[in-house]
Amino acid sequence: MAAIKKTNAMRKLETLGIDYKALEYEYDENDLDGHHVAEYFGFGYEEVFKTLVTKTDDGNVFVFCLSVDDELDMKKCATAAGVKKLNMLHVKDLLQTTGYIRGGCSPIGMKKDYPVIIDELIEIVDEVSVSGGARGLQIRLRSEDLIKAVNAKVVSITQ
Repeated sequence: MAAIKKTNAMRKLETLGIDYKALEYEYDENDLDGHHVAEYFGFGYEEVFKTLVTKTDDGNVFVFCLSVDDELDMKKCATAAGVKKLNMLHVKDLLQTTGYIRGGCSPIGMKKDYPVIIDELIEIVDEVSVSGGARGLQIRLRSEDLIKAVNAKVVSITQ
């Protein structure tokens, strides 16, 4: 099997000295839902986190991570970010803003160190999986290491 191509997310973790496992999986471009990832690897939905990127009207970017089985509560997100209102970043702007594409957006190793806010569910699981920075690639690491790697704030952000 060919070696896994290093992504910015992997490089950032290595720079920080954080242990992780890179896991490849087959994906369908028409179905990039994180439930597929959990089922593919046999992980609970609460262990697989998706990354959603938002923007304020004045252009500030905030990144949110939450279980694939949950939905953002935009009011809680705005409160956590300390702003009045947030909007989801348009998919067409994702690559230019983060350096990642839809289905491969990792909270780790984005173009800039945007503020990251992770749902408090992370505190009840030992390990989580997040996108590794490419479609078909997950990074598995200790929950506290993800929080440390992205200097995250941990609060309730789900409905």
